[in-house]
Amino acid sequence: MMNGRAMRAIVRKDLKVVLQSKAVLIPLIMVPLIILVILPAVGGVLLANADPESPAITDFRRESGAFFDNLPAAINERLQQYDNEVQRVTYVMFNLFFPTMYLLLPTMVANVIAADSFAGEKERKTLEALIYTPTTDRELYLAKLVGPWLAGVLVGWIGYVAFALIVTLTTWSLMGGVFVFDLAWLLLILWVTPAAAGIGLGAMVLVSSRVSTFQEAYQLDGVVVVPVLLLLFGQLGGVVYFSPLVAFVTGALLWAITLALIGYGARIFHRGELMARL
Repeated sequence: MMNGRAMRAIVRKDLKVVLQSKAVLIPLIMVPLIILVILPAVGGVLLANADPESPAITDFRRESGAFFDNLPAAINERLQQYDNEVQRVTYVMFNLFFPTMYLLLPTMVANVIAADSFAGEKERKTLEALIYTPTTDRELYLAKLVGPWLAGVLVGWIGYVAFALIVTLTTWSLMGGVFVFDLAWLLLILWVTPAAAGIGLGAMVLVSSRVSTFQEAYQLDGVVVVPVLLLLFGQLGGVVYFSPLVAFVTGALLWAITLALIGYGARIFHRGELMARL
């Protein structure tokens, strides 16, 4: 039976440290603020005040003709419900492009915190006390995963609420209601976000246990977002489009990768190696 009390203590301590570390906290605040607050606010205001007959809208629609022409039938049917090109561009921007950008956040947040897990303990000279906690190797490893995962999921959920409110408020006069909540978004929030927060955590914690500083471990963060970036590029290239099916399949793939990496990490993690590096 796992030592839940000791594991909870480790998780609480890790989350407390995050709130006290500027090196970790600044990117956790700035990136979500830019992607889910500033960009939607600026985009929403500009689109809400755009003239459907303006050259900018006409040029964008013409240059994106191939993209719009290849949209799935279900999305095309939804677009036909709108009266002008500004409304259609607004729907596509916030419902096809932003969901993939949104997925970068739980992935990045969780992995930034995970990068600090053991490397940060070394920098703060608290690793020895951690090693002697009354937990098994597996319990210690899993406890170091839970804090980053919870933070990634919470930032994703709170970020979506902020995003939806801002988009709705800035485009209400244009769209006439809420248009960034449907089955695809629901799957993204409840199914894909937890998986995205978990992807790479197992590898990140292992790397953090083998390097000396947070910055060294943090360098891997760019690697773990590659699957999400591939999805974004696939959408921009017209290969895939955000839909309930794509959200479900994406979540299933991310969960498979996440569980495989965590399982592998749990098998090879040994605190004896940490002691040897003290």
